[in-house]
Amino acid sequence: MLVTQAAHAEPLRLANFHTQLSRAGPGLLLRDLRRGEDAQIAATIAVIAEADADILLLQDIDFDVESAALDALADALAAVGAVYPHRLSLRPNTGRPTGVDIDGDGRTHRARDAHGYGRFNGQGGMALLSRYPIGKLRDFTDLLWVDLPDNRARLVLGQDALAVLRLASVAAWDVAIELPDGPFHMLALHAGPPVFDGPEDRNGFRNADELRFWQRYLDGWSPHGPSFAADRFALMGTLNLDPARGEGHRDALRALLDHPMLQDPVPTRPDGGTATADWPEPTPGNLRVDYILPAAGLLVADAGVLWPLDDTGPLAPDLVALASDHRLVWVDIVIQPE
Repeated sequence: MLVTQAAHAEPLRLANFHTQLSRAGPGLLLRDLRRGEDAQIAATIAVIAEADADILLLQDIDFDVESAALDALADALAAVGAVYPHRLSLRPNTGRPTGVDIDGDGRTHRARDAHGYGRFNGQGGMALLSRYPIGKLRDFTDLLWVDLPDNRARLVLGQDALAVLRLASVAAWDVAIELPDGPFHMLALHAGPPVFDGPEDRNGFRNADELRFWQRYLDGWSPHGPSFAADRFALMGTLNLDPARGEGHRDALRALLDHPMLQDPVPTRPDGGTATADWPEPTPGNLRVDYILPAAGLLVADAGVLWPLDDTGPLAPDLVALASDHRLVWVDIVIQPE
């Protein structure tokens, strides 16, 4: 439900940003952050600071065991007034070896043979920055694809791969953010793109099942532990699927957009467009692939895609384009006490 004004409460701003904070080898992102000379990182910091989100989910940011890169990014943000004292970074599936020839090229330890595409474990992971404390966490990143009910894995994988390949291309979390009046759950994911495969459509089926996981989770199924029961939450992430254009199984996306527990505020850029990724035309073209879907019972005060079209605002279009080929998406919600 979209309302023009937020009454009786200060809106909580959620943001999702598929960055390009990934580098060609482990430790290189931390190096670039510490040097403070990388123009793309500076542009990313400017975009995040301008968004002024309370809770920010990041994709395509390299993971390290001690979260040194995420801490260095948070320090750089604090230096420009965007303070995020609470952070979460967990080992993703990107670059984590399976030991199996997933793509059928006769080799078993290349980037496409990992649980998620990556030249090293942690390349292009997922992270969370928050102004509020982080509470209970459920990490579903290790769930095997074959363990999702009614999965499509058996259509595209051999027995060796079925036994080991995880569903999440990057990560899948249910994170409780401890607001002053009670928890708010972030259902966070970065689904793999439904392309870069062959006629078997392995990546297309996997992308669809990554989205179906969350449909089932909202419907009461859980791979372990109790069923999901929160009223204050939002599904956030890069789903890598557009409602109308590009490749992929849109029925899986539509099941989320139309789910009775969710609402789609359809964030737009200044000209009314809904795309969130600036990709070459005509293929794949600009697509909407990044989403924030709040719980249906929450009041949405405002929403948008941070995509300036001219130099009249605080951020120039060229600077935003330098930060990433995706654009930051934000939604303001009104949180009522539990």
